[in-house]
Amino acid sequence: MDFETISPAEFGATLTGLGLNLLVRDVRTEAVFLADVFGMTAHRQSADYAIMAYHGQILQLHADQTYARHPLFDLLPETPPRGTGASIHLFQSDPDRAVTRAEAMGAVILQSPTNKPHGLRECCILCDNGYAWVASRPLTSQEREAS
Repeated sequence: MDFETISPAEFGATLTGLGLNLLVRDVRTEAVFLADVFGMTAHRQSADYAIMAYHGQILQLHADQTYARHPLFDLLPETPPRGTGASIHLFQSDPDRAVTRAEAMGAVILQSPTNKPHGLRECCILCDNGYAWVASRPLTSQEREAS
C-alpha cells in the first residue's frame, strides 16, 4: 500500500485488527521524536496528521484540532501529561539506543534500560505528549544467565 497516495477512504477501508491513534499537540514534533528515537517512518505528515510505520505496524498521529467533533476532545487535559496510564511497547527497539537518542532530544527517561524477569531488556521514555514509550528487545543468552 502506498501511504503517500492512498485516499483517506481507501486507507480507512484497509484497517483491520487493533488500531492506535494518538492525539498530540504537534504532529510534526511527535513524528520526529518517533522516527529519531525508535526508527519509525512517517507518511502523509502534515500539521494535522501522520501515519507512522513500525515493523509492519502502523499508528496514526492526530493533532488536537482534528478531533474537535470527537467525544474525546472535551476530555483532553489543559496541562500535560496527557497519556498517563498508557504504555506503548515497541518490542523491536533497542532500549539502550532509544534512551541515548531520547536524552539527546531532551525527553524524560522514566526507566533506564533494565533486564526484566519476563525476558526483555526495556526502558520507559516519556514524550512531550505524556505517552510512555517502552522500547524493548529479548534478553541475550548471557543476560538471561546473569539474571
